[in-house]
Amino acid sequence: MDADLPSTRAASFDRRTVLAATGSAVAAALAGCLGGGGPSATSDDWEYLEDGPDYGGWFDDTGNFEGTVDWTGRDSVTIDVGAGDDGRLFAPPAVRVDAGTTITWEWSGAGGPHNVVAEDGSFDSGSSTASGDATYEYTPESTGTYRYVCVPHESMGMVGAVDVV
Repeated sequence: MDADLPSTRAASFDRRTVLAATGSAVAAALAGCLGGGGPSATSDDWEYLEDGPDYGGWFDDTGNFEGTVDWTGRDSVTIDVGAGDDGRLFAPPAVRVDAGTTITWEWSGAGGPHNVVAEDGSFDSGSSTASGDATYEYTPESTGTYRYVCVPHESMGMVGAVDVV
């Protein structure tokens, strides 16, 4: 009987190891599905303009504004809606694009209901939604700086801007 003891312990240890590893993997996967923050609010891949527009304090209460991301020369770009730890940021918050570039705002499903509304009324995604598969597209044809907000979270700093050249 003693001869069987080591193999029983080894088998038990192996099962525990497998169960622990499986449990950790499942927990990590669920954390992302259950509102674990949504997309990153910053990216090492973003190239910032050296001398971007002056937004006049527009981004003073925004936690992820580091400058204007240069996305000129692209046909289309995507801005995350519901980024950051609390899901209440646009990422990136400020971009420069060429006139005629299609901008798609893509909801993460984090941070509650969101919308995208231009300060000057030039675009509006409509009623706010918390859906993780919602998108809104706008293609600016005129140059200028378009400042926008998520109406439910504007006071929390969920604002953005598109500089069209």
